[in-house]
Amino acid sequence: MVEDAGLTGVPARGADLRLRGRTFGADHPVVMAVVNRTPDSFYAAARFDDAGADAAVARALEQGADIVDLGGVRAGRGPAVDVEEEIARVVPLVERVRRRHPELLVSVDTWRAPVARAAADAGVDLINDTWAGHDPELVEVAAERGLGIVCSHTGGAQPRTDPFRVTYPPTEGGDPLDGVLDDVLTTVLAGARRAVDLGVDPAGVLIDPTHDFGKTTWHSLHLVRRAPALVASGFPVLMALSRKDFVGEALDLGVDERLEGTLAATAVAAWLGARVFRVHDVQATRRVLDMVAVLRGDRAPARAVRGLI
Repeated sequence: MVEDAGLTGVPARGADLRLRGRTFGADHPVVMAVVNRTPDSFYAAARFDDAGADAAVARALEQGADIVDLGGVRAGRGPAVDVEEEIARVVPLVERVRRRHPELLVSVDTWRAPVARAAADAGVDLINDTWAGHDPELVEVAAERGLGIVCSHTGGAQPRTDPFRVTYPPTEGGDPLDGVLDDVLTTVLAGARRAVDLGVDPAGVLIDPTHDFGKTTWHSLHLVRRAPALVASGFPVLMALSRKDFVGEALDLGVDERLEGTLAATAVAAWLGARVFRVHDVQATRRVLDMVAVLRGDRAPARAVRGLI
């Protein structure tokens, strides 16, 4: 008889996500589709003008997205975009999505409180703060308006800067790379606790290790492997892995060739309990996440008749 050796163990389930009164449990991994109203997104296929953004939202919904994440400023270096321009790019799109697709949850990717307020007026459900509370008023907007909030980690990096020789002190007696994990946990949990203290629903507080931001490729790879430490926090974990540089460097591939690497990292993170995935490739991700949920035993197969009829 072959001993189990732990091979049948399934990692802990991640926390449920709740936004606008809708709850997503382990049986429904959440797909957050990226729709950028920017002319300079790092991934050319995700650059949309107004008409293109409308079509991209409709396509994402058709392919299985639960949330659309609308952004008006490239995360990395690029031409300056002031608050007024960011609002002009994003808020009319929020209004159109809310009007045309009332069942779709809407997120705005911004680190600026004035943009978040304008988006809240337009009907947004979630504020995706990818710059780790750079504007401390951002989470206050979420609390005042009853919105969800993403708490991220950048290692202290300022908005729209790229990492350079980033290091984190190693943990004593542990894996040297756990230094980045410790820093991530300290940062995102401090942000999450502040959000809850201000009145944000804990099930609407997502924590995001924020791969590539303030990190080397080694750091980002380690944070996928150590997803269970994030899941153990009790907050829903968001992973934004899609076509990022750590995937490209792991496989020595350009941004247009990173789909398979992204999906592999997505499957691992989902198996380990991550709940929400911010993606460019909605249909492929939807199928991968649903299959992982079936393999974990969190949902039944859509059909199971082989050997029965």
